[in-house]
Amino acid sequence: MTCCCHDSFDRIEPSKERMDLFMNYEIVTLNEKIAVGISARANNNAPDVCAVIGGLWNRFFKEGVYESIPHKANEKALGIYMDYAGEINADYTAMVACETTKEPVKGEYTVCHIPAGRYAKFVVHGDMVQAVAMAWQEIWQMDLPRTFQCDFEEYQDDSMDNAEIHIYVGLKAE
Repeated sequence: MTCCCHDSFDRIEPSKERMDLFMNYEIVTLNEKIAVGISARANNNAPDVCAVIGGLWNRFFKEGVYESIPHKANEKALGIYMDYAGEINADYTAMVACETTKEPVKGEYTVCHIPAGRYAKFVVHGDMVQAVAMAWQEIWQMDLPRTFQCDFEEYQDDSMDNAEIHIYVGLKAE
């Protein structure tokens, strides 16, 4: 799996037909999840954002981080965006992880508790990198009551060309 490179968003020109697909979402309520992985600070306006996030995905799979994480709840990879310093253009922590049933006792991991609460759930299909990039580009244009606390992508499979990705955007309580 690879990351959706945030730096490439400006270069993607989705068709109107594709963009309409990304407008559909459902409101779901999630229980708290424990995620374990690796992280780095990022900013969507930084020239190195693609290298930072892509580097996390590379380390996660090619340097054995994924295999070393104990107590996985499932085989899905997560791309998590948390610890926002503000809203969309502020610094945040990017994390590549997997959901676990409990926190690890040892290891040099980042542990994140994805908060319980309301999320807008988008289901994206297509090229793993391009589809996610187009979805985020569209989500950023939507007037959602975002918490800017924790958003995440849940990769349902490892298909690069025909992936299914669920994107969860944290929403304020009603």
